[in-house]
Amino acid sequence: MAEKKVSILTAFKTIIWPRRKLVFIGLLLIVISKAASFVAPISLKYLMDDIVPNKDIPFLKTLVALVIAAFLVQAITSFLLTKVLSIQAQYLISELRAQVQKKVLSLPISFFDNNKSGGLVSRIMSDVEGVRNLIGTGLVQLVGGTITAVVSVVLLVQISLTMTLMAFAPLILFAFISIKAFKIIRPVFRERGKINAEVKGRLTETLSGVRVIKGFNAEEQENKIFEKGVAKLYKNVKKSLTATAVMTSSSTFLLGLATTGIMMGYGGYLLITGDLTTGEYFQFTFLLALMVAPIVQMSNVGSQLTEALAGLDRTEELMNMTAEADEKDRTIVLDDIKGDVAFNNVSFAYEEDKEVITNVSFTVNSGKVVALVGSSGSGKSTIAGLAASFLNPDGGTITIDGNDLSKIDLNSFRQHLGVVLQDDFLFEGTIRNNILFPRPNATEEELLNAVEAAYVNEFTDRFDDGLETLIGERGVKLSGGQRQRIAIARAILANPKILILDEATSNLDTESEALIQKSLATLTQGRTTFVIAHRLSTIRKADQILVIENGEIAESGTHDELIAKEGRYFNLFTYQARI
Repeated sequence: MAEKKVSILTAFKTIIWPRRKLVFIGLLLIVISKAASFVAPISLKYLMDDIVPNKDIPFLKTLVALVIAAFLVQAITSFLLTKVLSIQAQYLISELRAQVQKKVLSLPISFFDNNKSGGLVSRIMSDVEGVRNLIGTGLVQLVGGTITAVVSVVLLVQISLTMTLMAFAPLILFAFISIKAFKIIRPVFRERGKINAEVKGRLTETLSGVRVIKGFNAEEQENKIFEKGVAKLYKNVKKSLTATAVMTSSSTFLLGLATTGIMMGYGGYLLITGDLTTGEYFQFTFLLALMVAPIVQMSNVGSQLTEALAGLDRTEELMNMTAEADEKDRTIVLDDIKGDVAFNNVSFAYEEDKEVITNVSFTVNSGKVVALVGSSGSGKSTIAGLAASFLNPDGGTITIDGNDLSKIDLNSFRQHLGVVLQDDFLFEGTIRNNILFPRPNATEEELLNAVEAAYVNEFTDRFDDGLETLIGERGVKLSGGQRQRIAIARAILANPKILILDEATSNLDTESEALIQKSLATLTQGRTTFVIAHRLSTIRKADQILVIENGEIAESGTHDELIAKEGRYFNLFTYQARI
């Protein structure tokens, strides 16, 4: 499937047209600035042909004052252009970044499973950078250069049509070379965005996993992977620089031929024959330079615009993805829920024809606790992910209070959902901020109740800064048990109706686990709870235990019922008891 490209017209409609008032003001300032730039070269004819031969001092003073005024106008318009367009371009970049980040967070979990976080950071931060060339400096140079070139041509033709035509021949050849080069460069820039995302993604992983890298003495291995990535990036940059170098070198020769060759050769001949005055010669020379400069500049702008459009290609690709909450069928909005959850012949596969769970059916009544046990890879976490709406079933239905989960508005459902994972994510900042994460406006009393219920105060009371203690990136300054208790306190504060505990006590030592079991008893009370646990001793009081094997329910019942059956659960439990 061919990659979709953002056209200049599309970029104009979506980026420039909504800001047409500011752009119009900018264009007006560009016109004034460029009009002022013609004062100096036009004045040369009068200086050489009228003022100097006639020794006209008053006219000289007037002309000098006029030229100085023109330069002042250029300086003022240049300042105003920066204020109007360049600053607006930076605002647009920040606005686009916010939109892209919002879109990325709206995408389903499967998208994040298949994309590196560092790569996504690159797409959010880097791909929109080139937009400044569509509404900032690039627009000024493109429009201003066009105006300058057109007006210069008109004035040049009035001075000498033949000299103008002779100067245009190499310029047309240069334009042809530039167009060809831009066609080569755009896909190169697009590929560069992908490579950048890959390299940054790996670098982010490397820095996040530095303890694992050092623990396995794998620094050299990571260095080689990174070197391979930057070498790939270098080859891409080299390809674009080669195309740019072709334009630069051709412009140097062809534009030099148009100026020096034409002016010195044919212009000198016209001076000798008297068909051109000295003033006209100097005026033509400066006007030609005024025309050529923006043409060279516009070749650079063309490269910048090409890079900008390549970045917008990738941004548009993200923005066109379907958000998980955008499904048209999700029309049911839940104001409140009881928490009855039912799986009806649910099947799911991460890859086609490789089902992880098959025809799973069970019911969890409101306020009850269901425990999922089984060997690794049996499908426990997949069932929990489906219950949390992180995944959508390929077959069968999941209902909440009798409503099909696939038709429920996700925001209205997830406001009643709480999740505590085996390796729960903590944000850099203080313990207080991490607990307040689901409810930033919670009262101090509610916060302290959650802290005590999860026994977080058992260790924060020993810290000098208490709840204001900074925990470092991902809570690196805390032990596994301390991090887990903060995660549980966060879930308690969220006060969900449906709770998912995925190995929530796996990182705890014996003492911490005893404390947490008490807090979990409080947390799960009155809430529909899914518990995934390898430590079977932690789920003895569950209302229902499902033994999952090869994606199917092998056994179900209470702890005592399953022990009495002496089946798979009995074997797992007695095996753990002997360890």
